[in-house]
Amino acid sequence: MKKIDFRNDILPLKNELYRLALRITLNPAEAEDVVQETMIRVWNRREQWDEIESIEAFCLTICRNLSLDKTKRAGNQEAQLDEGHDAPDHSYDANPEEQAVQRDRIQLVRRLIDQLPEKQRACMQLRDIEGKAYKEIAQVLGITEQQVKVNIFRARQTIKQKYIETEKYGL
Repeated sequence: MKKIDFRNDILPLKNELYRLALRITLNPAEAEDVVQETMIRVWNRREQWDEIESIEAFCLTICRNLSLDKTKRAGNQEAQLDEGHDAPDHSYDANPEEQAVQRDRIQLVRRLIDQLPEKQRACMQLRDIEGKAYKEIAQVLGITEQQVKVNIFRARQTIKQKYIETEKYGL
């Protein structure tokens, strides 16, 4: 088994942990706190690193659990994801109208994702945004691979249906 190094193996996960925490807490400041607490907890369990099969899944699991705890304590399920953290899409630079339409569509999809149940939202975040394998997602969330697939399917169907409804009838 590979010797795990905090600086080279765990610290680079901070952005991925932040995105997961942000998707669950829907609050940038809380997400930063969760990442910091995750790093502290992982460091405090450094004696067990050699026994861990996937340090990335271990870190993501801790981050997810801390995020859920913080969300339950704060009761902020209705909050919206802060839109200001992604780089702008420059594919329509020449046409401001197309830029505005694209921005509106991205905001709509984000709002639809934010309205999903927590498990579906987490599965979708890990699969579609982070690019994780079903097996890894199942390990992080503590569910079966089949449940991961079902949650992702339902999340995509819900977003697709609501997106079509919204585009067809407007906001």
